[in-house]
Amino acid sequence: MKTISPESLNPMELQTLLQTAIAPRPIALVSSVNDQGEVNLSPFSFFNLFSTLPPVVIFSPSRRVRDNTTKHTLQNVLEVPEVVVGIVNFPIVQQVSLASTEYTRGTNEFLKSGLTMRPSEIVAPPLIQECPVNLECKVLEVKSLGSEGGAGQLVIAQIVRIHVDEKYLTDEGTLDPLSLDLVARLGGNYYSRQNAQNLFEVPKPLTTLGIGIDSLPTEVRESLVLTGNDLAMLANIEKLPAGKFSAEIQNHTLAKSALEKGQVELAWHYLQTSKH
Repeated sequence: MKTISPESLNPMELQTLLQTAIAPRPIALVSSVNDQGEVNLSPFSFFNLFSTLPPVVIFSPSRRVRDNTTKHTLQNVLEVPEVVVGIVNFPIVQQVSLASTEYTRGTNEFLKSGLTMRPSEIVAPPLIQECPVNLECKVLEVKSLGSEGGAGQLVIAQIVRIHVDEKYLTDEGTLDPLSLDLVARLGGNYYSRQNAQNLFEVPKPLTTLGIGIDSLPTEVRESLVLTGNDLAMLANIEKLPAGKFSAEIQNHTLAKSALEKGQVELAWHYLQTSKH
């Protein structure tokens, strides 16, 4: 494994490495206004949800690595501590990318990107009509992490209103991850897309106490076929099935095939010497 000291890289190299490694990152399309009421719209992928009660998101309009200048969004929230955070999906990804263009201050990126402003209920910045979800937020704090180019400027914002486009809701009233079709940033010019082709489910070990990989039978734990992911699926059971277990490659290959389909019980069936 190669070990790298951050200090050994120049800022651009460090940024490229980290943004490629720490991915995918959700995108906040942030609407803000300055003290003259001029609207700004800009996307940020240094963004996530950090608290449910109170509901808090954080995004970072970092100082530019290139020339250490600050972004208009940061300047705006220091003047008017309110934002709207729009969640970005595939139908608007190109418009969102266009909104990231470094226009002069006072330019309304809604007009440049063709996105639509709608009045918010509580905050001054407008909603983004095309976003599947809009979060009206009051800025609690702006935390500067430094004064050098690339230094994060954390905008800590409490959600005061949530607006959801009803076409993305299920019959139960919850958001449907498939129809949302969200996108996220990777390294360079790459994005990822959340759709049926790349979504999968992993059962959470919250309601049961899994035995853990260390408690698997030696024949299973030391398998030449099963991966760490496979073993973790097998170990997320409350107790081992009764019987003896096989170390045969054929049995393990069958078990692996079952695990790839999410059939844990069948996988254990194949791993038992008397049941295959």
